[in-house]
Amino acid sequence: MTFSDLYKGLTRLGYYLFSFEDIMTLYPGEKRDNLKNMLHRWKEKGWVYTLKKGLYEMNYPDDPGIPDMRIANVLYSPSYVSLETALSHYNIIPEVAVSVTSVTTKPTRTFRNRHGLFTYHTVRPGAFAGYYVMKERKFDILIAEPEKALVDYLHFADVRNERIDKKVVSKLNRGKIMRYAALYKMDWGKIYADL
Repeated sequence: MTFSDLYKGLTRLGYYLFSFEDIMTLYPGEKRDNLKNMLHRWKEKGWVYTLKKGLYEMNYPDDPGIPDMRIANVLYSPSYVSLETALSHYNIIPEVAVSVTSVTTKPTRTFRNRHGLFTYHTVRPGAFAGYYVMKERKFDILIAEPEKALVDYLHFADVRNERIDKKVVSKLNRGKIMRYAALYKMDWGKIYADL
């Protein structure tokens, strides 16, 4: 197997981010140690980049321009982009998020790689809801609906210290906000008064 074979096989499937198991599935006849050695050589040449142990990104011959929010989804799964990142995306807060923030049912984690900082906050499985698939270029991104991003954020943050745009919030679906707030046993009326 050559790097060109790997590149063609992975990109045909849309695997610009891939695991060692993905390579094993594509080339079941290859010996595990041979594939590990090849992957190591390709990393040394800069053709493949390690995002975290066991997760890789294609760098050669072209940078596929994977959005950071897509990387966040794959880096720690199950997860969806929410909190400051989603609020900034929807213009609910004026600041640009310094890290990509997500929600997961797994333990809280932080990862740093060449794309930046990725932060994951744990919610119970019943609150892992209110997200959809957003398309950015050819990539699918799981991101919270504006209402759920707001509720997730209020669950984790002290709202009195934040600059939430109440004008934008007033245009959100109040019924959805109340349903999502109920997942955390939050009183939306009291929270809204504190904004």
